[in-house]
Amino acid sequence: MIARFLPGSTTTIPDVAAVPRHIAIIMDGNGRWAKKRFMPRVMGHKQGVESLRKVVKACRDFGVDYLTVFAFSSENWRRPKDEVTFLMALFLKALEREVCKMHENNIRLKIIGDRSRFAEELKQSMIDAEALTASNSGLTLTIAANYGGRWDVINAVQSMLKAHPQLAQNFTEADLQPYLSLGDAPEPDLFIRTGGEQRVSNFMLWQLAYTELYFTDTLWPAFGRKEFEKALDSYKNRERRFGQTGEQVQRNQNA
Repeated sequence: MIARFLPGSTTTIPDVAAVPRHIAIIMDGNGRWAKKRFMPRVMGHKQGVESLRKVVKACRDFGVDYLTVFAFSSENWRRPKDEVTFLMALFLKALEREVCKMHENNIRLKIIGDRSRFAEELKQSMIDAEALTASNSGLTLTIAANYGGRWDVINAVQSMLKAHPQLAQNFTEADLQPYLSLGDAPEPDLFIRTGGEQRVSNFMLWQLAYTELYFTDTLWPAFGRKEFEKALDSYKNRERRFGQTGEQVQRNQNA
């Protein structure tokens, strides 16, 4: 089933509100948080699940419609084997434990990325979790796992051309958009990266074209409601121009 097309920020000017409709997060700093406490890196990942719970609740409280988090990148397979093994087990356990709570809270779960390298048990758990929550109408929580922004674009082009080979010589954003991993969601209004690094690390390269970027030194396991509210406060003070001048934005707001 192909997602409905939502115009991108390079083709139209999106509506802007005080609260972001869609927030994207790179949850960075789990290993460093654990190391500072003389604990194994994997304990940081475990604590990071608790932070995600807090942020999901905060999104629901503030009326955010979409939350997309980067759980595991296509480059994270380069990490130590024991850490990757733990992450896969943690992902499976979290899915099995949390999906019923999500369903009870009307949260729709989506998982994006290349699933081919995951174990069959994990792949089935993903399918079951998405199916259970598919009809929910509250917050849409999207987990990017074995995901990369370049993979997303290439996969979208290949899928589009398979369905519409006549577009090989000429296609538009509107043709490609429905085949992107987040083709049925608005582009993120706010991007948050914890842990002090200031880069997007191959995350949502297409979708972040006009997203407001917020970086914090706070490590992800220590990122809770207070830090989330700081990010929202920063966003409220941004002037989103989408190629316009500041004067144009002011005139439109006062019209």
